[in-house]
Amino acid sequence: MAHSEEKLGTEKIGKLILSMGLPTLIAQIINLLYNIVDRMYIGHIVGPEALTGVGLTLPVIMLISAFSAFVGSGGAPLAAIAMGQGNKKRAETILSNVVTMLCFFTVMLMILFFFIEKPFLYLIGASDVTYPFAGAYLRIYLLGTLFVQVVIGLNPFITAQGQSKIAMLSVLIGAVLNIALDPVFIFVFKMGVRGAALATIISQFASALWTIRFLSSKKTSLRIHMEYLKPDIKIIGSVAALGVSPFIMQSTESLISVVLSSGLQKYGGDVYVGSLTILQSVMQLINTPISGFTQGVQPILSYNYGAGNIERVKKTYKRVIGITAATSFCITLSAMLLPGMYARVFTDDVELIGVVRRVMPVFVAGMLIFGIQMGCQTTFMGLGQAKISLFMALLRKVFLLVPFAIIFPMVTKDVMSIYYAECSADVIAAIVCGTVFLCNIKKILARGPAKTKE
Repeated sequence: MAHSEEKLGTEKIGKLILSMGLPTLIAQIINLLYNIVDRMYIGHIVGPEALTGVGLTLPVIMLISAFSAFVGSGGAPLAAIAMGQGNKKRAETILSNVVTMLCFFTVMLMILFFFIEKPFLYLIGASDVTYPFAGAYLRIYLLGTLFVQVVIGLNPFITAQGQSKIAMLSVLIGAVLNIALDPVFIFVFKMGVRGAALATIISQFASALWTIRFLSSKKTSLRIHMEYLKPDIKIIGSVAALGVSPFIMQSTESLISVVLSSGLQKYGGDVYVGSLTILQSVMQLINTPISGFTQGVQPILSYNYGAGNIERVKKTYKRVIGITAATSFCITLSAMLLPGMYARVFTDDVELIGVVRRVMPVFVAGMLIFGIQMGCQTTFMGLGQAKISLFMALLRKVFLLVPFAIIFPMVTKDVMSIYYAECSADVIAAIVCGTVFLCNIKKILARGPAKTKE
């Protein structure tokens, strides 16, 4: 399969971006269906209280995904750079150490959330009406933690070797199975939210099995080796240094969900907490295609940076930033113009639809320009720039949105100010990231990657 990785340094950039970015874009959209389909079925059939309850589990789900991204998105660019330098042994050692890290985080997260499940859900905005749904869904979902970790954490290593179609297929298997099983468990077996959770973990198991099988076979350029599973402190440190940025980007989504949910419960009530479930789903619809696309093209940046092909790096990031900026603008504009249509995808409740129609144009407005940050952030990650990536990840959510979401409603005593906090943070973060990128990219390319040892 060597030709798959070699094309990263030889094929025309436009064709390569399309062939690498499109399959992972599709894979991410399909992956999004895991939770979106659950919410659609639950919102329309079980009711708005159940939809709100399942929405309250999102912080936990996002945190589990964040740990997967911590090791996967941290390790895959390093493996791609190593391959670009011709150091296959290091690349496979990174992959195998990532497997070990995923197993460790699985055990840690399952134990933690099984113990704190009920008080945590009440802390983030659950009520006596919505908790039974949230708790029932989460307790089953946690049983599939390992499967989530494997799929999200290891798929980037399939993409990193130029096998984006295989990576797409691993996600497609689980998503199609989930869509098929949801109505069976929810309606036929009358399991409600428990059925939705069970369908999800069975589907994730199928995807995880496919991923492990491929990365252990002779069809892959990077293979999991038993002898490399032993933790290597230096490699784990390198993975953690680069992975902390995507970890913060995703884990702070969990933090933000907690802050927003508690604020909306305090200043608005259950219907406003319910609106957040829909709004976050729409934000995922905006982010996910872009995230999938950038995940696919990131190996192009990493491989050519490692190989010293700076002109190919420049051509790639210019096109990537242009595509992410245009895509984010167009999808966000549709959400701002048609909020009621998006709301009706998830619920028939008139009151909830009315709230979403009023607040969505405000909540998502900052995403009009956020594609700039996503394109620049992808470039920083692809070039192994851990410190800059970390700052950008912290800026949007921790330094801006958390304080805004707490301070704005305290000053105004108005629930709408919580929605304005999201918009304000997104706009400021995009402008700052674009500025930092313009000021630093030439120096990064001139310096080149650090040399790796066998």
